[in-house]
Amino acid sequence: INPHFLYNTLDAIIWLAEAGEQKRVVGMVRNLSDFFRTSLNQGKDINSIKEEMLHVKSYLEIQQYRYRDILEFEINIPKELSGIPVPKLSIQPLAENALYHGIKNRRGKGKILIEGREEEDALVLTVSDNGQGMTPERLHEVQEAIRTGERAGFGLAAVAERIALYYGPGYGMKIFSEEGKGTTVEIRLGKNIQPKS
Repeated sequence: INPHFLYNTLDAIIWLAEAGEQKRVVGMVRNLSDFFRTSLNQGKDINSIKEEMLHVKSYLEIQQYRYRDILEFEINIPKELSGIPVPKLSIQPLAENALYHGIKNRRGKGKILIEGREEEDALVLTVSDNGQGMTPERLHEVQEAIRTGERAGFGLAAVAERIALYYGPGYGMKIFSEEGKGTTVEIRLGKNIQPKS
């Protein structure tokens, strides 16, 4: 968990409390509580899709308080997928990456779209933004970081590494990006996973 995120959130809560914005303070504290509860998850390494969605929704709602002029988001995950178990912190780091490396660096309001679909042997989740995108050189650099397991890919490599550990060949992460248009990160997960003891 990024400590700057926590500091900035607490600062925003203080500012809202001093301004008498009680409802917004309650909303932010509730989101922060949900965020940490799902992050910690009683020490377990596995969350359901429903828990991962609550986690990323809490994160993005907190960030909307700070970036209300530039951030919109939408989550479209079919309810029938909500019980599927996935490695913890599979989605929120992708949304964080989309915000900090895509949306914040564009002019005007940006949007993060989180979607999920079921395929025959897999659960496919995508996090897309209409931010600044990457140059072909930077995209290649990030793809190589993910392929080799280096941690230079905005933290995406850590998510890709966990997917590889849990699911093996045939599953993993792909990144598509076009400079000036945005980025999409797709993760392909198995539909069954055994929690580590």
